[in-house]
Amino acid sequence: MQLQELLFSQGFGTRRVCAGLIQHGHVTVDGQAVTDAACDIEAQEGLRYTVQGKNWEYHAKAYVLLNKPAGTECSQKPSTWPSVYTLLPDPLRQRPVKGGVDGVQAVGRLDQDTTGLLLLSDDGKFLHRMASPRHHVPKVYEAEVKHPLDEAQLGRLREGVVLDDDPRPVRALAADRLDERRLQLTLDEGKYHQVKRMVAAAGNRVEALCRTRIGDLQLPVGLAPGQWRWLTAAEIESLFLVKKVAPKSSSAGG
Repeated sequence: MQLQELLFSQGFGTRRVCAGLIQHGHVTVDGQAVTDAACDIEAQEGLRYTVQGKNWEYHAKAYVLLNKPAGTECSQKPSTWPSVYTLLPDPLRQRPVKGGVDGVQAVGRLDQDTTGLLLLSDDGKFLHRMASPRHHVPKVYEAEVKHPLDEAQLGRLREGVVLDDDPRPVRALAADRLDERRLQLTLDEGKYHQVKRMVAAAGNRVEALCRTRIGDLQLPVGLAPGQWRWLTAAEIESLFLVKKVAPKSSSAGG
């Protein structure tokens, strides 16, 4: 692959812009400066290069994890709060996608006041796999609630509560009390405001909410709110292979 084509595929601008970056000495590959835009490069996953002094890795498809901070919207065109996409570097937002919207897209949405694990990708199959209700990808949330938790509330969450937009009960795969006012909830659906509405239907109120896990992928402890990183090959594979978790109660998961 020509180096200018490699940079174009990674979101660094038009082919002409990418050629200019190379010709003006702003690009290195494996530590070596390259000024020939047509230079052939073996585009291997994880190939290290720099553009204008910043380190990058080549990825045919982008799979990234963002620790979403509060006060941000999961929208390209936010209405009130800043977009989570402004937390990402331009190349991730500009990667060309054949037949689709350029740049990485979020897997589902978190409310503006919900924090934690958010996945983004430009791989349509991955986006569908993670978001489709058919695949029942389990997601774990930690919620701070207004009133002390009791076993009756946890039991209702496990057995199923009825939300105002669906007569069928919605059940948690697991509902555990972490302390008097902290709840860990595992769901395999993604209804609008689902955690908040389920907790309200069980007789309590969510005051703060964080998503801590998707499948086997845990929110990294050292990743500060607003920071992002590439997913590893092992993490990507685990997400593609994730299976539904059996509920702790006798009821099926919602």
